[in-house]
Amino acid sequence: MAIKGVLFDFSGTLFRIESAEAWLGAALTELAVTLPDAESGPTAAALERAGALPGGAHPVAVPGHLAELWAVRDRSAELHRAAFTGLAREVPLPDPRLYDALYDRHMAPPAWRPYADAAEVLAGLRERGIGVAVVSNIGWDLRPVFRTHGLDPYVDAYVLSYEHEIQKPDTRLFALACEALGVDPRDTLMVGDDRAADGGAAQLGCAVHFVDHLPVERRPDALRSVLDLIG
Repeated sequence: MAIKGVLFDFSGTLFRIESAEAWLGAALTELAVTLPDAESGPTAAALERAGALPGGAHPVAVPGHLAELWAVRDRSAELHRAAFTGLAREVPLPDPRLYDALYDRHMAPPAWRPYADAAEVLAGLRERGIGVAVVSNIGWDLRPVFRTHGLDPYVDAYVLSYEHEIQKPDTRLFALACEALGVDPRDTLMVGDDRAADGGAAQLGCAVHFVDHLPVERRPDALRSVLDLIG
């Protein structure tokens, strides 16, 4: 099979969100709210356990009153915000404005870092004439993140769940990405970190390759295998 197009997931594949401690610290600074040093670490850890940081760890347990919302969170901007701020509200914070500030912070380009080999791999695909699309379950426009970090020139199409009211693993989202690139799914590789969500591309006929969702420092070159697969 000759690969003519590559689909990439966003969070945990090409980019990684900042730590929960940095995320909380940025929101506190934005609102000029103080939290004693002895409380900041435990509070960040509690928010992480709750799954309140989009792109971070999944919730240890989704509260019953949020379960239905959580299942469809990526189908619209409103559902996404409601789900994650709902999880954050399970953790007491010193100022109620922080719940929205935390959500807003995770959408800021400085909150994200590309993996070290992302630019190299995307540039290598461009040199080979292979189309690239980003296919993400998300509730906001991630294009500014790619522009800020200089990766936007390597992306031919963005297919975002909230813009189509479809979320992975629904094959329709992958089909839209293949259509945008003008490639047959059987000539397409999907690269992601979520075996359940990203693995849905296999049902459409795409080849699928997984990378581990790790901090940037712990995953310096996992994406380079994509170029090996392309040949």
